[in-house]
Amino acid sequence: MTPSKNSVVGKNVTKVDAFKLARGEAVYTDDFRPPGLLFAKVLRSPHPHARIISVDVSQALALDGVVDVIWHQDVKAILHTRAGQSYPEPSPYDTVVMPEKARFIGDRVAVIAAESLTAAERGLDLIEVQYEELPAINDMDEALTRSDLLIHEVPDPQGISQAGKSNLAANIDKQVGDVDAALKTCDHIIKRQYTLPRVQACHIEPHISLAWVDEDERLIVRTSTQVPFHLRRVLARILELPEAKIRVIKPRVGGGFGDKQELVVEDLVSILALRTKRPVRLEFTREEEFIAARYRHPQRITMTTGVMNDGTMVANRMHVLADTGAYGSHALTVQGNTGQKVLPMYPAANIHFQVECVYTNNPISGAFRGYGAPQGCFALERHMDEVAKVLGMDRLELRLKNHIKLGDTDPLSAKYGPVRVVNSTGLEDAIRLGCQAIGWNKKRPASEPQLKRGLGLALAMQGSGIAGVDWGAATVKLNDDGSVNLLVGATDIGQGSDTVLAQMCAEELGLACEQVQVLSSDTDLTPFDVGAYASSTTYVSGGAVVKAAAKVRQQLADVLAGPWECDPDAIVFAQGKALAPGGQSMTMQEVALFALYTAMIQPMATESHMSNDSPPPFAAQFADVEVDQETGRVYVRKFVSAVDCGTVIHPRMVEGQIEGAVAQGIGYALFEEVLLDRRGKVLNPSFLDYKIACALDMPELETILVETNEPSGPYGAKAVGEVPMDGPAPAILNAICDAVGVSLDQLPATAERVWRVCRDKEQEAE
Repeated sequence: MTPSKNSVVGKNVTKVDAFKLARGEAVYTDDFRPPGLLFAKVLRSPHPHARIISVDVSQALALDGVVDVIWHQDVKAILHTRAGQSYPEPSPYDTVVMPEKARFIGDRVAVIAAESLTAAERGLDLIEVQYEELPAINDMDEALTRSDLLIHEVPDPQGISQAGKSNLAANIDKQVGDVDAALKTCDHIIKRQYTLPRVQACHIEPHISLAWVDEDERLIVRTSTQVPFHLRRVLARILELPEAKIRVIKPRVGGGFGDKQELVVEDLVSILALRTKRPVRLEFTREEEFIAARYRHPQRITMTTGVMNDGTMVANRMHVLADTGAYGSHALTVQGNTGQKVLPMYPAANIHFQVECVYTNNPISGAFRGYGAPQGCFALERHMDEVAKVLGMDRLELRLKNHIKLGDTDPLSAKYGPVRVVNSTGLEDAIRLGCQAIGWNKKRPASEPQLKRGLGLALAMQGSGIAGVDWGAATVKLNDDGSVNLLVGATDIGQGSDTVLAQMCAEELGLACEQVQVLSSDTDLTPFDVGAYASSTTYVSGGAVVKAAAKVRQQLADVLAGPWECDPDAIVFAQGKALAPGGQSMTMQEVALFALYTAMIQPMATESHMSNDSPPPFAAQFADVEVDQETGRVYVRKFVSAVDCGTVIHPRMVEGQIEGAVAQGIGYALFEEVLLDRRGKVLNPSFLDYKIACALDMPELETILVETNEPSGPYGAKAVGEVPMDGPAPAILNAICDAVGVSLDQLPATAERVWRVCRDKEQEAE
């Protein structure tokens, strides 16, 4: 029995690592420097497509300070995927540690380990490589049509859609109803194309990993990762080692955003550590982050929508052409989310979702916050404004008429499963409150004569973990002083999951949050968890924590029920005490001492949690912008996010998640685009040339938390990490189009692009 009113959940408790972070005492991967440390650097291909005929490392090895150099002749070619996903991974096994053929500018050719970073960098210059250059494909359309030039040839790497026949890495074709037949019955058919750029996560801490062999001949990998358990499994495959011989430790992480949901550097330091028997460290430069880390997939999305004159949506088709780059990690699953997490927002009776994701000789695409949904949401929400324009209908009214509602079933999941039924939604309240906050029905004048002002909105839904796939476990152990240890495999990468999980544990046991000591993400010490992705931690890992803490609470109640002569279920744990209906009470420390030294049991439990549901959080987001038609510059004046994430566990951190997503969304909308030349070389691999939103670009932000109670979530919680990333770009573009009366269907809306569409509009008027 627990009190009905939450005492910890829903409160802004102090973040468990707040003081360490504020004092600069948090320990990251780079803060650990064991004796005998070697520094690794990677030699990268200057060619987009070339066979590596030979590598002469003799001069490099002769250099003072160089200890080891490896290339493909030194490493067994074991096919694997670097995507950090649950086994069996849906991504193709198309990768080896050191390839015999370079597939993009920046692909691995050799890796060197030296006594110093300077020696490693000098050694790279002494490695001589003979290449056989091959024709390259850098265009998605060309990749789709070419069968004579394959980026991945036979023998068939596991999981490629059409291995040996085409450059198609993954394809999807799902249909509910009959879209072609339904379109023939519609009053209007609106077809538009939307173009999404290649963008980078730009986390402050770059990819960095450290590996060594301990005194028991075990490989220890200390690394900045989102997926320690998946990482261990993939390393075991690559290295042909038992998983028991590998320990992965995740310290504090300086941001990941999905880019660290993949094995990027860990295999190289592991191999070098096993060969040299010394600790090896590899850290990317910022330029390497732009060249050899992962991107949000560039896509071209074609929307075809059939509607009736009254705005009833009859049919919706989304066709996605995407570029996975040289390797297919996340090729299928990201694109799957582009439609499957987005199209159900407007559950028409007829839906057709098609994907063609191709290999090119471009840098690798992968996971990035939102995981495909930001691209799909941009296309769908821009398209809704275009549909409303054709109908002569208010764009908000069109959305209100068609959006998914409480009790509705996601039509794609109903046919292809697992089925998602909306059992909680605050979307209508979010729309209402967001409209009030942005002043939707109040036409505001521009602040200066040359500016035009406009409003835009976008609706978004996402998920809470991957239904039937994502799961996690937690261990709760009571200590002598009444505190508890909480051991979780869940991965805190800066989003604050250690704190949120501690709150749930404390709530269940009637403790203060400070009495919960969290240890997370060490494959030797903590139970399994899939890691930080798919907005799964609060919903999935939190479910495991609540189960484990409840079991410990029951153990304590059973211990006390005898001497107190009462029903165990009548004992209440609150405010650090156990309270019996007869008036008896003990502090939690007294309970612990009684259990450990009188009853002689260790109150402790490990529980697992997996959900066959993935309840969608919802967001309604609104932008107020001004546009200078003479320069094309866009000024975002105010941005409102009204978000339903179920019960809010920690309001301030939820607001931080939302506002951080909005900042990334503003960059996606207005500035960010990785530029490639015709050979696939990155032209802007630095923060001097690649622009992200900074403090000076941020508008007035208003964040509204619309609380609901999700019956399947711990304490009624749903996810919040990704859904606020989906709406900013379409809301801002819709506001730009509202301001200047144009259609702009490509991101980013740079000043030049906005100026050009404004100029074209003026020329057409003349």
